Amino acid sequence: MMLCRFRMPTLDPEELENSVRIRVGYDGNILITNIKNDVKYSDFCAEIKDICKFVENQPFTVKWLDEEGDPCTISSQIELNEAIRLYEVNKDSELNIHVFPNVPVRPGLPCVGEDRNMYRRGARRWRKLYRVNGHLFQAKRFSRKAACAFCQDRIWGLGRQGFKCINCRVTVHKRCHKLYKKICGTVEVVEPHTPNHNGDTGAVGQSKSANGDPKYSRPNLPVEYGKEEMRVEAMDEAESEEEDDDEEEDEDEDHFHDAESSWTAKVESNPGNPDSGQLTLDHFQLLRVIGRGSYAKVLQVEHKKTKRIYAMKVIKKELVNDDEDIDWVQTEKHVFEAATNYPFLVGLHSCFQTASRLFFVIEFVNGGDLMFHMQRQRRLPEEHARFYAAEICLALNFLHERGIVYRDLKLDNVLLDAEGHIKLTDYGMCKEGLKPGDTTGTFCGTPNYIAPEILRGEEYDFSVDWWALGVLMYEMLAGRSPFDAVGNADNPDQNTEDYLFQIILEKPIRIPRSLSVKAASLLKGFLNKAPAERLGCHPQTGFSDIQSHPFFRTIDWDLLEQKQIIPPYKPHIRHERDLEHFDPAFTNEPVRLTPDDPKTISDIDQSEFDGFEYVNPLLMSMEDCV
Repeated sequence: MMLCRFRMPTLDPEELENSVRIRVGYDGNILITNIKNDVKYSDFCAEIKDICKFVENQPFTVKWLDEEGDPCTISSQIELNEAIRLYEVNKDSELNIHVFPNVPVRPGLPCVGEDRNMYRRGARRWRKLYRVNGHLFQAKRFSRKAACAFCQDRIWGLGRQGFKCINCRVTVHKRCHKLYKKICGTVEVVEPHTPNHNGDTGAVGQSKSANGDPKYSRPNLPVEYGKEEMRVEAMDEAESEEEDDDEEEDEDEDHFHDAESSWTAKVESNPGNPDSGQLTLDHFQLLRVIGRGSYAKVLQVEHKKTKRIYAMKVIKKELVNDDEDIDWVQTEKHVFEAATNYPFLVGLHSCFQTASRLFFVIEFVNGGDLMFHMQRQRRLPEEHARFYAAEICLALNFLHERGIVYRDLKLDNVLLDAEGHIKLTDYGMCKEGLKPGDTTGTFCGTPNYIAPEILRGEEYDFSVDWWALGVLMYEMLAGRSPFDAVGNADNPDQNTEDYLFQIILEKPIRIPRSLSVKAASLLKGFLNKAPAERLGCHPQTGFSDIQSHPFFRTIDWDLLEQKQIIPPYKPHIRHERDLEHFDPAFTNEPVRLTPDDPKTISDIDQSEFDGFEYVNPLLMSMEDCV
């Protein structure tokens, strides 16, 4: 069969202003492109075939989402015109369509592979691509080596600063991607164009910064839900938003391979210790498996030189490189760095990599998580819950002050250290870079803890963390979730995720009568479905409102932050390697990694992981003293 390639005419900037922006969902990808508002149905179908790379005689079905969010088929010029008309009448930002490589058996039936849940916001993870001149651009975070193929300026900084074509791998600024006229896959000599983005054109290799000073520019370079870990991404995130990013797929059994340790990773050198300039797996003895997620395995390890115990999070590159999206890895690393040395957050020792894997070496916290302890105690006395909630409040406020939304607060992610103080862990769903007044829109989180504003598809800020704290405190005080009816009902329709979300959105939360008036007041404050009225969410007095709440009146917040208040419970720990508080299902696993597959490694773009290496200078200097 011959691959039929159709190309829509390239739209000029003037035509783009009057075009229809369409968002095409197909095969786990979101492809963004523009069509003329008077496009013919035959040209529209040609564009869909080209986008989805269908063979010439491939049957397919196109459905668009109407005002009510219901899928409607586009199978004629009339239906296409109606979709565009409503797009313009409603002044929508884009026309959402889904493509299926088949047709229904008969009208009215769903297509093969069509599920009503896929139309709900965030029901599955999508990779967002922007289609311009045949390119399929994806928003990326770049190292300092990347340069824009259009203006020749460097692409680097905070957040996702540019686009990269997943086919020809050309890199451009986000601001330049619509201006880059070279067709994907063609060989063409183009004179460099170096605008200073203020309307003037400078010399090749130099552009001006915002204050008018010249700056250096390089030449163009080639460049569960099973365990409540369901992390889903919004389809309609803003262009520069993150796509958080855990895959809900099972990872093959990991086994260690001796050849791994022969790979070395350059890290920032420590002037006080020449040996710290390199880090490999050989620096650590691998002791036990202590956890496993949908994309990573966590090991207990010992630093051979200092004999200190750490946790090591191991991530297969193929699980993040296949989607050409390592933003969640970079975000987790950045938050680990920011969290280091704060008493109630798990900090980072170092990062390094091999050809096949990424390694985070982090603090080992051996008192178990709150889920482990809640399963034994069922519910906690108010004094215990008050202490843990207050330390969690300090941890969340520390992150919020640095522009970080945590977004994954749950019992499993609250650890107890050897003394009984809490530490939050797992920053894979954090959103960084939020300034006062900023919001984000990613649909993500553990279903039982997702805030109503996320489910409503609204933009949100730090408010979602205070809602999650309310759910967690309810679990500590009542011994059950405020939504525990879901999953235990005789009616199967009431055991679904959709029903859970409906309960979160609509059903009033009943506070157990056994709780004190102060505890009930706090839960009502955190579990207010209106984020503007939620406790902790006032723009000026949010955190002080929490600190001054009657439930926390006995807490001395300054002493608490200095860990000068004795915890109500101290885990029984026999020695620093003790794994009594970890699930034997993990600790009994063999400590090995699967041998590397050369074919898999050859498919990994190693440049995606440039700059991953890191050593915490403070921790390393402490180890040198040891």
